[in-house]
Amino acid sequence: MKTSALSTEKKHEAEFLYLILAGIFIASLVSCNLIFQKFFYWYPMGFPLFEISVGILPYPITFLVTDIISEIYGQRRANAVVTAGLVASIFVLGVVSIANIVPATTWSPVNSELFTKVFGLTGVSVGASMCAYLLAQYIDIRVFHFWKKVTKGKHLWVRNNASTLTSQFVDTAVVLVLLCSMGVIDWSLFWPLFGSGYLFKAIIALLDTPFMYFFTWLIRKRLGLVEAQEVVY
Repeated sequence: MKTSALSTEKKHEAEFLYLILAGIFIASLVSCNLIFQKFFYWYPMGFPLFEISVGILPYPITFLVTDIISEIYGQRRANAVVTAGLVASIFVLGVVSIANIVPATTWSPVNSELFTKVFGLTGVSVGASMCAYLLAQYIDIRVFHFWKKVTKGKHLWVRNNASTLTSQFVDTAVVLVLLCSMGVIDWSLFWPLFGSGYLFKAIIALLDTPFMYFFTWLIRKRLGLVEAQEVVY
């Protein structure tokens, strides 16, 4: 794949943009693990057909960001962000676990029982989601670069959608199997949650294609890259 060596000034700008993307990725990943216990109805075309966890709302952003990083910075830097996200999630899990153990004061606006009700399953959810997350994200990056090589850097929409649709299928299936196996979710809800969850992710994956084109175009313009070029440090 074509690469481009940048000037010192452009290298600093490229690194700053990389840190911004990594920050968005990690914030999206951590937040979806913290808020997953609330479920809502999804009303496509006005019909309440699906029930989805609010944790699904920021999660597709993580795949968009890794695809952007893969396209601009290459496979190694994309894998590094995935690993950083894992470390951040484990760290937050430790913080939440300690906060859950510490007893609340009598005047605390949030007592221990309420805190445990909201965050008590965070460890279970993070454990399950991390297994699914690692598998899905590494698959996403690998499939993305496979199609980038096959298409010789052309047809960005092919690798963007092929990688995300494949990895989101794996992620949805694995996390639900683990959560049902651990008793967090009843098995009777597996197929409804799988169908609605994957359909939601698939629709978002297709809708984010214009954003993928826009942000990669914008970053390439800022860094002086041509089509399919990757940053070299």
